[in-house]
Amino acid sequence: MSNRLDILLTPMPGLHVMQRKPIGDSRGYFERLFCTEEMSHLLRERRIEQINHSVTTTRGAVRGLHFQFPPHAETKIVMCLQGKVFDVAVDLRRGSPSFLGWHAEVLSGGNHRALFIPEGFAHGFQVLSDRCEMLYLHTAPYRPDAEGGIDALDPTLNIRWPLPVTERSARDVGLPRTGPDFKGIAA
Repeated sequence: MSNRLDILLTPMPGLHVMQRKPIGDSRGYFERLFCTEEMSHLLRERRIEQINHSVTTTRGAVRGLHFQFPPHAETKIVMCLQGKVFDVAVDLRRGSPSFLGWHAEVLSGGNHRALFIPEGFAHGFQVLSDRCEMLYLHTAPYRPDAEGGIDALDPTLNIRWPLPVTERSARDVGLPRTGPDFKGIAA
């Protein structure tokens, strides 16, 4: 089997970067976005249950930080198909050595990268271009009753967004901050 995805480590246990390897010629290129066989060591018994697509048209806009509580927690694979984003994963796993730490990757339509975000992480991104399209692969369907989130501007997290934040949804503005009593979530 030809490996079309390289799985790269990050400083946070369980969080990985997927580097796609497009095959190109004068017509353009072909690339593999996902392969169960190549991802089996990360997915283990989980499988992709839902695929979502978003378009954001405001440079500087922030979406997130979102997650789902157990038992509906999800692993996500996120990639930018058009434009460019500063993509962030925050470790909310109770007892994790990187608890409340964050890791960011620039994902773009041109760099062919994706972020593999395990259960117990919150996810969000800031748009660095005038328009971006994101694709999300989820191992659990969306459950409104399991929805959770953390304020992307939480001073405890101190995420260094690269641009001034120009826009957030009313829902995201109302998300709670971690605070001193935040114990995390069971992963």
